[in-house]
Amino acid sequence: QVQVVESGGGLVQPGGSLRLSCAASGSFFSIEDMRWYRQAPGKQRELVASIAAGGRPNYADLVKGRFTISRDNAKNSVYLQMNSLKPEDTAVYYCNADVKERIWSRVLGSWGQGTQVTVSS
Repeated sequence: QVQVVESGGGLVQPGGSLRLSCAASGSFFSIEDMRWYRQAPGKQRELVASIAAGGRPNYADLVKGRFTISRDNAKNSVYLQMNSLKPEDTAVYYCNADVKERIWSRVLGSWGQGTQVTVSS
């Protein structure tokens, strides 16, 4: 089993910053790509940022220049530094990790429960 847990969400004013953390634990061979998604009320879940095992990042256009994704492979963790937050960033943020099994070498997508980010004055 693999557990993925997010933390760091909260209430922040427009222009403020938050840092989200996500840690994976359990039994697995390795973690490949890791991603942050978000889902606002009444909207579909959307990809915010991703980072490969080697550290190569990618960002959605709406967050480029404001958000930074990083990871610590020794801790099986991924982070999302969010600066210059806007009300439209309000959403539940989910961590997703591509986890490779110890047996069969299959890659399974593992999701956390999400952490609420609210940007409001």
